[in-house]
Amino acid sequence: MGKWKKRAKNLATQCFYRLYSWSYARKHPVEKNTVLFLSDVRGEMGGNMKFVSDWLPDTYEQRYDFKADRRDSRGMDRFLAMIRNMTTCEFILLEDYFQYTSYMKVRPGQQICQLWHGAGAYKKFGYSRAGNSEHIKIHKGYRKYAKAITSADAIRSCYAEAFGISMDKVQATGIPRTDIFFDEEYVKKTREEIYAEYPYLKDKKVILFAPTYRGLRAEDAAYDFERIRPEQFYSELGEEYIFLFKWHPATYNNLKREEISAYDLERYQGFFRDFSQERDINDLLLVTDVLITDYSSVIFDYLLVDKPIIYYTYDLEQYQGGRGIYFDFEEYVYGQVAKTQEELISAIKAMEMCEDKREAFRKKFMEACDGHSTEKTCRWIFEDKLE
Repeated sequence: MGKWKKRAKNLATQCFYRLYSWSYARKHPVEKNTVLFLSDVRGEMGGNMKFVSDWLPDTYEQRYDFKADRRDSRGMDRFLAMIRNMTTCEFILLEDYFQYTSYMKVRPGQQICQLWHGAGAYKKFGYSRAGNSEHIKIHKGYRKYAKAITSADAIRSCYAEAFGISMDKVQATGIPRTDIFFDEEYVKKTREEIYAEYPYLKDKKVILFAPTYRGLRAEDAAYDFERIRPEQFYSELGEEYIFLFKWHPATYNNLKREEISAYDLERYQGFFRDFSQERDINDLLLVTDVLITDYSSVIFDYLLVDKPIIYYTYDLEQYQGGRGIYFDFEEYVYGQVAKTQEELISAIKAMEMCEDKREAFRKKFMEACDGHSTEKTCRWIFEDKLE
């Protein structure tokens, strides 16, 4: 679709949304104790939204509207139902940017609350990117948020800046989905379930490769696949390890749309596996022995696993000068850093923990995650309504 045709379609959608919502609002008030969970990047309930959904008492009516890719169509019936719910639900809970909130007029008694999908503050996003060289269009719905959560008090200002909202609207409640790392029974049960489903993981050291995407927008998400040469990994690590790919959902969506695979993995006798279909990564972290990532927010969750991490940042200078990160890169590092595949393989073999850096990282980025983040999040968002 050409640029002008796309703009015309977006304008028509915006006008229709506003007209239909205005008409529906005239006859239908905001419905108390209704919670709408919305996502354009998730096909089913999961992540922080699931933890909040499971915690809420039955006095709340929960409604849901999910689709796995922003480019997929809802169809007219679902689109109209979404507008009606956005017009009348008291609470609207998100975990990423949601385009239609930019068209929405928030009514008295309504709140849009952002649970955000990532902990910490790594890659710049939202209005934090407004002054760089990318010349991107910032999502107007951000400024409509009544509340947003984060994982530590020291980074509240990053989220306030990114969403264009005041600091008092951002609270360090912790990240609900991190509660699993403090639940010994859940950890044990989940590991057993994963090993039962994927028995080939049990007797190997598990390498999880989970980089973020490259590109200005999720729709353009990609990765420099030449930076991973499967043959060398297989020849040097094949006996002791198993290597799992977990592409960012945006990268994976584009691979699926193009009906291609990043690599031909069949020839490596099960050493490589693609786990990108697993939408939520936290359960997979519980069976991971060493994580390889870069600028992904998975570094924050993985701290709570207390296993080695390696940063494969072959393009650090370019990334810092383009997309940008909130703090100096060294503040994010609690493991070894590799710039080449040879350095990466050496770091895997070394399995260093870098203990001296872990505590400083935790205090700055993860201090509010204590196993009670779901309760703290719900009590802040819903306040006295839970009593």
